Amino acid sequence: MSRFRFALPIVLVLVLVGCDSRPSAKGPAGTANASQEELSAEELINNPNTANPQEVVVPSDLGVITFAEKTFDFGDIHQGKVVSHSFDFTNTGQKPVIIDNASSSCGCTVPSYPREPVPPGGKGRIDVQFNSTGKAGMVSKTVLVRANTQPNLNEVTITANVLVP
Repeated sequence: MSRFRFALPIVLVLVLVGCDSRPSAKGPAGTANASQEELSAEELINNPNTANPQEVVVPSDLGVITFAEKTFDFGDIHQGKVVSHSFDFTNTGQKPVIIDNASSSCGCTVPSYPREPVPPGGKGRIDVQFNSTGKAGMVSKTVLVRANTQPNLNEVTITANVLVP
């Protein structure tokens, strides 16, 4: 039994070392510089920005979301009021922008976004609705927009001072 006690850790180390799960720098077509046409929509939306850029090749001709404004302050609002704001953007990149998701960490903030691709030079809008029910004082909410862009996460922020009656 004592022989297995020493052999088991060695076998585990060998198995773990043999299973190299690091992503390959090669694109899906097997080349180091796969073009955007060779990448699937899933790979474009899951744009892998890592701390070690030598391991990942990101196409340089992606779409780019350029917001007219990234923050909006509703100012003073009364508790229970529902307010909304639209964040307009332009695709200043070279390929169509496909938004996969827009989300907030709070159910009081609901974003909506275009479901159709936004062509280069085209315009789009992220609508954000905020329900101040149950909130009080200064509130700041961030909406993350995930798309096939560089970077793949963009954010817009709303703020308000919720007045309690």
